[in-house]
Amino acid sequence: MSNGEFATPKTETVEGRKTIRRAIGASAIGNATEWFDYGVYAVAVTYITANFFPGGTVWALATFAISFLVRPLGGLVWGPLGDRLGRKAILALTIILMSGATFAIGLLPTFDAIGWWAPALLIFLRMLQGFSTGGEYGGAATFMAEYSPDKKRGFFGSFLEFGTLFGFVLGTAVVLFLQLILSDEAMFDWGWRIPFLLAGPMGLIGLYLRSKVEDTPVFRELEEEGKEEESPTTELRDLVRKYWRPLLSMAGLVIALNVTNYTLLAYMPTYLETQIGLSQDGSLALILIGELAMMAVIPFAGRLSDRIGRKPLWLTSMAGLFIAAIPLYLLMGTGFAGALVGFAVLGLLYVLQLSTISATFPAMFPTHVRYAGFAITYNLATSVFGGTAPLINEALIDTTGDLLIPAYYMMGACLVGIVALYFVPETARASIRGTEIPRQKPGD
Repeated sequence: MSNGEFATPKTETVEGRKTIRRAIGASAIGNATEWFDYGVYAVAVTYITANFFPGGTVWALATFAISFLVRPLGGLVWGPLGDRLGRKAILALTIILMSGATFAIGLLPTFDAIGWWAPALLIFLRMLQGFSTGGEYGGAATFMAEYSPDKKRGFFGSFLEFGTLFGFVLGTAVVLFLQLILSDEAMFDWGWRIPFLLAGPMGLIGLYLRSKVEDTPVFRELEEEGKEEESPTTELRDLVRKYWRPLLSMAGLVIALNVTNYTLLAYMPTYLETQIGLSQDGSLALILIGELAMMAVIPFAGRLSDRIGRKPLWLTSMAGLFIAAIPLYLLMGTGFAGALVGFAVLGLLYVLQLSTISATFPAMFPTHVRYAGFAITYNLATSVFGGTAPLINEALIDTTGDLLIPAYYMMGACLVGIVALYFVPETARASIRGTEIPRQKPGD
């Protein structure tokens, strides 16, 4: 069947390349919209604090973290639905909710206008974002992996993470541009709203692109053969009973991935400004340069994983971060130049994980439980260890006075990931069709 009606698009044909490009665009734009919001919130935390949290920065970081508490619920709801109704239908709903909530943040009245209702409404919208993200990321990665040819899944899947960094870069660039052209008074008054309002048209573009692509060939094949799970309840029971090993090993990898991710990308602006003493413009410019360097490397790292496997890249990344974290954080404390080099090197090591997410995680589960297995595991581990990273880092630094806390946290997470990696099978070039756990066959 895989060579017939539901065959994966072939890169050797013009129509096949067009189909894959549409799938990449449909997947990546939603991811970019999601991380645009997280990027904007991370770099605009000073303005969020001033307008919504008179108690200080820690409350703004806690609100950043609180959206992650709802992500597992989103995974529990959207994941099983995505395995029964299809990837495309759920991705259309999640991008509407996600971009709509981000847009609404740009319209919120401030604390001075309505008192404690302002942070309450902000928290509600952040939770709505978290709920929608619980289905968005796992679905987009699954969609991309199932559209990619087996031998190039690392390369094509890396463009989903290109979208991740593009969202961060765009959010950082927009805030930096506004800071350069507007006065401080204007930024604190109304300028901070503009980046959030941009999420509205971004979401509409993403919805349009997703409406132009069919559901994945892998899912349509499963649907044609009638092998979907009977109900969401049955699927959740089967996940825990039959697939607890990949659930646990993936959780370990996600801890390493997202502690690094949110420490480097979400917490770094606050760290550089409040702990290192860089200016707002300087810290944003530094992060922008580092993220652009990471974007340039992502497709090459994805292609490399198709050649040598996913596991060597993950091991190199986690071992490198463990060894280099303390020296590079010490280097960042020396000033702008040292911070730029330290952040860039940490980011390039992290890219070896980031670039292979869409190739690694969906391939850990068979088709009929793939969306749910990915979404639930990823979001549960992320909610506990990833989204809380900025808050934990800030609180521990304030308590201990030790500016190396982020390095220690990343090192501990990478140790967890290295242990988990031992139990993960290599799936480079392996087929991800069918109801068996994908594995690389001898000779692949």
